[in-house]
Amino acid sequence: MLGSGTAVFCSMLCGLAIPLLIQRILDGPVAHHDTGGLALLVTGIAVVGTGEALLFYLRRRLIAGPSTSVEARLRDDLYHHLQSLPIAFHDRWQSGQLLSRAVSDLSTLRRFIAFALIFLITNTVVLVVGLVVLFVLSPTLGIISLVCAAPLILISTLYESKYAVLARRSQDQNGDLATTVEESVLGVRVLKAFGRGRHLADRFAREAKELRRTELRKVHTVGLLWAAIIVLPEFAIGGQLLFGTFAIVDGTMTVGTLVAGVAVATYLRWPTDSIGWLLAETNQAATAAARYFEVLDAEITITSPAHPKSLPAKARGHVRFDDVRFAYPGSEGEEVLRGINLDLRPGETVALVGATGSGKTTLTALVGRLADVTGGRITVDGVDVRDLDLADLRTTVATAFEEPVLFSASVRENVALGATGATEADVRQALQVAAADFVDDLPWGLDTRIGEQGLSLSGGQRQRLALARAVVGRPSVLVLDDPLSALDVHTEAEVEHALRSVLSDVTALVVAHRSSTVQLADRVAMLSDGKITAIGHHSDLLATNENYRAMLSTMDEERDEVVA
Repeated sequence: MLGSGTAVFCSMLCGLAIPLLIQRILDGPVAHHDTGGLALLVTGIAVVGTGEALLFYLRRRLIAGPSTSVEARLRDDLYHHLQSLPIAFHDRWQSGQLLSRAVSDLSTLRRFIAFALIFLITNTVVLVVGLVVLFVLSPTLGIISLVCAAPLILISTLYESKYAVLARRSQDQNGDLATTVEESVLGVRVLKAFGRGRHLADRFAREAKELRRTELRKVHTVGLLWAAIIVLPEFAIGGQLLFGTFAIVDGTMTVGTLVAGVAVATYLRWPTDSIGWLLAETNQAATAAARYFEVLDAEITITSPAHPKSLPAKARGHVRFDDVRFAYPGSEGEEVLRGINLDLRPGETVALVGATGSGKTTLTALVGRLADVTGGRITVDGVDVRDLDLADLRTTVATAFEEPVLFSASVRENVALGATGATEADVRQALQVAAADFVDDLPWGLDTRIGEQGLSLSGGQRQRLALARAVVGRPSVLVLDDPLSALDVHTEAEVEHALRSVLSDVTALVVAHRSSTVQLADRVAMLSDGKITAIGHHSDLLATNENYRAMLSTMDEERDEVVA
């Protein structure tokens, strides 16, 4: 940036030197009718003009690489920070707002670094140097320019404060509009199925009109600023011509001095005119930076400890919940889980059942530290999960969610995401466990790219791929949040049969919404109102616990309705 700024400054000094050389020509060879020194002066103008052009080119070469590198590093930092932020943060923020910060706001910052900042500084310095040159040529010419330029400071300050508010509003509205577009694209099936495309189209139109209205107000504000910035230098040039004409008639000024003075004032038009636009860009960049750091300054609450404890290469998988409590941020201490005590012995499969909203999914999220307990502790082989390195913990504990999330990548890449260095054989074995043999019928087998979020597949197919991703790394602890909910009866039986072999030496916590899944488990824990109210073998609970029987009956009725 220093090199680029220096190149711009030297280039503009070359531009300011040309009027002085013209003065020499007019007051020398032209005034004295002697062309002897004309060739040297004209050559000097050509050299200085060439130097001006080359220095401008050098400015671009110097700044292009570094400015794009800064943008790339800022985007990289933001992406990694977003990956490290807790799930609670992403629940609060719209994806469109995050996207606009990562793309358009950082592009604004790059333009500011590469152009606006350098020219704002150099143009200001050149204005001062140009005024000094005018004072040297003629103090009166300098005073005329200074009097006309002084109001620009007040006018710029007045309009830029208004523009800053509009710039922030515009960028926020851009984020809202991006969210609406994203939701429309991802939810296009729902919109078409319910005939609600027009509803979201109307919402998009309203938001687009609001953005347009804000942009027009920005244009109006900048237009008034530019009008003032353009007209005041015109007054200065007019005043110089008026004064200079009388001065030449009186013999107190030469023609060369007047021409040089007007040429300098004309050359200063770009530095003067650009101030309004450069200040607008500065405000945009300040707003973009503020929006960027709103996300980058968000606290990462789930981190690896400074001195993490370690587990053996193959952990036993003994998981204990000791008086576990949890309350969501902003819930004013209202706990979802209230004193959970549960012991999962190595190699044991425990099914977790409970009514909707009882806290099952929340409980499963705590094992791999997708959220942290607000009371009590969870241990794996006697070590608090908060004392383990996050990467080690999430290698030991794998999770498959009820709503499977797949990426715009090949089947192989989606499955291998569950384990670093997963081989072809590992992927194939995981697909076999998940009864995902349908992949061989896809156009390019494992190399078939599935659509965004896997929407080109059925719900059951997406769920099986997500299950394969969870087991590919052969974790010691497997957390399954109702992984079979979208499967038909036949496929469910196949997957359950394959899972029995996998779960034989893996500690598993399985959220179950159907009796067939419950029967996979060695024991069943019933969660009610944030507490474990019953635990035991399926047959024992079925025989002795009326609430458990009622819950299973409800689950089976819901299953029958879905099948019907």
